[in-house]
Amino acid sequence: MTTDLRPSGPFRLGDRVQLTGPKGRLHTVTLRENGELHTHHGVLRHTEIIGKPDGSVVTNSGGHEYLALRPLLRDFVMSMPRGAAIVYPKDAAQIVASADIFPGATVVEAGVGSGALALWLLRAIGPAGRLHSFERREEFADVARANVETFLGHEPENWTVVVGDLVEELPGQVAPASVDRVVLDMLAPWECIDAVADVLTPGGVVICYVATATQLSRVAEYVRGTGLFAEPEANETMVRGWHVEGLAVRPDHRMVAHTGFLVTARRLAPGAMPPDVRKRALKKPSYADDDVEIWTPGAVGDREITDKNLRKRVREAQRAVSGARIAAGDTADAVTSDEADATGDVD
Repeated sequence: MTTDLRPSGPFRLGDRVQLTGPKGRLHTVTLRENGELHTHHGVLRHTEIIGKPDGSVVTNSGGHEYLALRPLLRDFVMSMPRGAAIVYPKDAAQIVASADIFPGATVVEAGVGSGALALWLLRAIGPAGRLHSFERREEFADVARANVETFLGHEPENWTVVVGDLVEELPGQVAPASVDRVVLDMLAPWECIDAVADVLTPGGVVICYVATATQLSRVAEYVRGTGLFAEPEANETMVRGWHVEGLAVRPDHRMVAHTGFLVTARRLAPGAMPPDVRKRALKKPSYADDDVEIWTPGAVGDREITDKNLRKRVREAQRAVSGARIAAGDTADAVTSDEADATGDVD
């Protein structure tokens, strides 16, 4: 199996291809023998794409042209099968920058979700780094593994996926003070801060990705309350596109606004206490015990995916990884459509 991280050359069976058609409509397909893309504009046979170089223009049966490109990582994560909601590219980029994820770093991630953030982290740490991902649900872990293998063409040897609760499983996976960075993408990250503090090296970074202001408030206050971290920093990222055509230069009518908050803090050396902590300890807290109730996971709320829908996502991910294995020449481990359907109910 190939481990080439720079896919190039003519399109092959099993490759994932992004097709831009009439009016900019996007379609993402996995090239298969006798495969076809059906739209109201006509039929585009996969054989018209296979063998052509990246960036080619192909024509369907109705005479409509499509631009064929291998998807970038940002394109892939937006179109891949999802078990859980993904970390959007704009937030993933900020996580990599704010947490200073560097080549060779040892990183802990929880939860793994659909594997979107894991792909960005694996790219940032490189082959010399190590990524430990934790996920409570086996189905989400299955989708994440399939998505990572689909994009990379193999499952990285420096990536470990542990199914279970981070607080319970983390001590058995890494040694104390041995982790450089921790990324928490979960409903209640404050429940894991103490365990994270034990494994982070002094000066190491923990970064939490949360969706609501109530989660933001509680995790920041909890981090402060431990006395084990420097003052937490919080921010959100908004991306606004621009329409640029000749002299018609204006902001797009739509933008990617709020998707989540990031809370970042650095681990202190044992026994260290920043000067401002003593001053803050003398002040009256800005919240009362009654306020804590609105911070509980149940009050914050969480969207649950149905079991039937989740099994469907697992099958979609298995079909995609089968194509990646075919493209890599590993046909022995490729999963057929029938085998994928056998893993769950037929929808």
